[in-house]
Amino acid sequence: MSGVAPALLALPAAAGAVLLLGAGWAAGRWHARRGERAAGTDLGTPVERATFHTLHTASLAAPPLRAGLTEDAARKAARRLRSLLGTEALCLTDRESVLAWDGPGADHHERRAMARVAVMLASGRSQSVRTECQRPDCPLKWAVVAPLTGEDGVLGALVAYGSRESAVLVRAATEVARWVSVQLELSELDRSRTRLMEAEIKALRAQISPHFIFNSLAAIASFVRTDPERARELLLEFADFTRYSFRRHGDFTTLADELRSVQQYLALAGARFGDRLKVTLQVAPEVLPVALPFLCLQPLVENAVKHGLEDSTEECRITITAQDAGSEAVITVEDNGVGMDPALLRRILAGERAGSSGIGLPNVDERIRQVYGDEYGPVMETGVGAGMKVTLRIPKYRAGVHSSPSGHRPPRP
Repeated sequence: MSGVAPALLALPAAAGAVLLLGAGWAAGRWHARRGERAAGTDLGTPVERATFHTLHTASLAAPPLRAGLTEDAARKAARRLRSLLGTEALCLTDRESVLAWDGPGADHHERRAMARVAVMLASGRSQSVRTECQRPDCPLKWAVVAPLTGEDGVLGALVAYGSRESAVLVRAATEVARWVSVQLELSELDRSRTRLMEAEIKALRAQISPHFIFNSLAAIASFVRTDPERARELLLEFADFTRYSFRRHGDFTTLADELRSVQQYLALAGARFGDRLKVTLQVAPEVLPVALPFLCLQPLVENAVKHGLEDSTEECRITITAQDAGSEAVITVEDNGVGMDPALLRRILAGERAGSSGIGLPNVDERIRQVYGDEYGPVMETGVGAGMKVTLRIPKYRAGVHSSPSGHRPPRP
């Protein structure tokens, strides 16, 4: 074991990961116990096998921790972390209670664990203490209490139990606790991003103004006497559009549902502007199931309607296409409206100036970049008097992007 540990403890400096600073001790113990059993299998040198085991175990422990420091996450991660350290027992706690225990001794050590955590919380530093256990058959004689930190300070502790005092265990437990803390900070970042996206969607919903609602209802009312059937159809479209736009679940939807909402919006706009609005829709069936951020097309179409109809007296032609491009869906929204000075558009997207179309374009631009990265930011082509064309490239598959039920009513017979 002594020959393996130094090599592994030197690895973090080369790899840049705090986890492996303590992994050599755990990996050395693991191979001391299992090295003979692995003999005859060509898995590389002992150091290479130890490194592989350490990285594999860490990869299994990470996903639960990305959910935050909860009982369920702690329970799933504790066994992996104990295997990583090679300790007799291990527990994870928050500031008030033990969340999960793996290994023997829970019946009589768990009650004392929080007293030791309280001492660590007061100092904020790792502690190595004798357990004072009087049971001769209990292997838990020493405990290392290491802090788990997050954005708001110390969140809890990792407590590793061993049969004897060990400076290597102190270092290993401290480094593994730091690695766990990184995972918890990433989970906080994930939650912050989710809250930000929810706030942006709420802001976008708020832009579906009383002005639009009033105009839509006025247009519907104008058909009540002259064409009751069309008034009924428009009222159903209006109800379905608002139901979809104000749904309360999911950050993502399918392209099919988003296009359905766009068609409803255009039906209501068409009732108001009549023959001045001409719409062409070209969609490849292969891209309809693609998941994308909720309410990311409707603001683009609303912008096209505003600049093509409300800001002009000419006929407005809007073309919406969705094409299959291998691993991506390419969506375009193009109009022949009044267009915009490109320099002004850049200032609007940078938040330096409010646009006449409200927060729609900057909101879509920011959310697309948050989800897929800057390389997938919308491409907007425009000029004064030249209309506008917005192109979105949406990856067909992206981790964490899954559509939710649309909330649309079923198609009418």
